[in-house]
Amino acid sequence: MKHKPKITLILLAMFLMTQFIGLYVVNFYSGDEKEIPYGMNPPPVEEESDYSTFFVSIIIAFIFAILILFFLTKFDLSMIIRIWFFIVILLALGISFNSFISSIKYASIISILIALPFVYLKMFKGNFVVHNLTEFFIYPGIAAVFVPILNIPTIIILLVLISIYDMWAVWKSGIMQKMAKYQMDNLKVFSGFFMPYLSKKQKQKIKKIKQTKKKGKKIKVNVALLGGGDIIFPIITAGVFLVKWGFIHSLFVIGGATIGLAALFIFSEKKKFYPAMPFITTGIFMGVILSWLLF
Repeated sequence: MKHKPKITLILLAMFLMTQFIGLYVVNFYSGDEKEIPYGMNPPPVEEESDYSTFFVSIIIAFIFAILILFFLTKFDLSMIIRIWFFIVILLALGISFNSFISSIKYASIISILIALPFVYLKMFKGNFVVHNLTEFFIYPGIAAVFVPILNIPTIIILLVLISIYDMWAVWKSGIMQKMAKYQMDNLKVFSGFFMPYLSKKQKQKIKKIKQTKKKGKKIKVNVALLGGGDIIFPIITAGVFLVKWGFIHSLFVIGGATIGLAALFIFSEKKKFYPAMPFITTGIFMGVILSWLLF
């Protein structure tokens, strides 16, 4: 097991909680009278062929986003990346918060105002608690924008493509590790959950330092990470199945994704990097097949 059992269980619980928040937010905006605020409402799908068009657009947009992010990282244009992240996080939080307080007058404006200090603390103060707290609501907000323009065939193809990309980015090119390191070291922010923790040896070192009263001694802390992509794609998938097949089938998607992620945590080794999406996608497919057979 790559991380301590306690840390693994916490990460799985955070992942699972975000999935259910995502279901709530997606379900809220799936109604005919509900519009996503801030001009983020996707165009209506009038024909089945529109799903293919939107799917191609998503793939192209994803490729461009990766290329732009790689370019900005390559030339260390961190301020532009921070502004980009700030806007995306602010809008995503606003969309999620709006679904919870929609009955209040001017809910969309109030949601943005509530989100603003959280984004500031996350981006500029490096607050650990705020960082992880906002992650619960960022991905549901983003998922709500994409679910309406995807159907079951397109989301299945998207999961396969993302899994292939994830394997290449981690095992072949190493770009995923480089981008994660750049975010942590240069941007001081990470897209996803992160849990710092100490091993027994590290705790003993800290104890000795306190006893000897040495100052300036640095201790390297272990960090358990779960990338944002590994969180959002299961939410989008569960949302699509929620809209197309119903609530029970979306639960099987979430269950399968959680089991796939748990298998990765259990069988992964320390100090090695693994692409999570192939494991999550496999779990999702198993969950979908099981739900189809049972219901």
